[in-house]
Amino acid sequence: MLRRAASYLRDRRGLAAVEFALIAPVMVFMFFGVAELSSGIDCNSRVARVSSTVADLVAQSTAVSTADTTNIFNAANAILFPYAATNAKIVVSSLVANANGVVTVEWSDAQNTSKRTSPPANIPAGIVPASTSVIYAEVTYSFTPAISYFLGTVNLKGNFYSKPRRSVKVTHS
Repeated sequence: MLRRAASYLRDRRGLAAVEFALIAPVMVFMFFGVAELSSGIDCNSRVARVSSTVADLVAQSTAVSTADTTNIFNAANAILFPYAATNAKIVVSSLVANANGVVTVEWSDAQNTSKRTSPPANIPAGIVPASTSVIYAEVTYSFTPAISYFLGTVNLKGNFYSKPRRSVKVTHS
């Protein structure tokens, strides 16, 4: 009986199969985790790019219309591709400061969400000096990984301020 137990301890056939069975689930989990992480990083990069692009395109104009902002939103959706544009909430607003430095929203347009009616609470100091304006673009994207069992939906956010280039403020018609 003792001899039989000793022979089992010395037998190395099948050791590789046992090691693979122990390591394989970890390797598969790591593979899918890295794939989802890279997809999330790519989507976050696109969200940041969309916010800067939307603000920049509006800031290049002296006046925009609802049709213009719709075209800009369509360009933003092209930047987000292959991620679903329906998950993107994009808002572009003109923030204007009066002579006393009080900031208000002069106009706002939005895709998949409501327009901004008040300025953001966390405007960095010096961004909107008295008697000037800025274009403020904000993007929120609900990213759902393909394997969302562990993470669920992750909200990615990007915002960008841009000074009007050809006028003191961009008007909306």
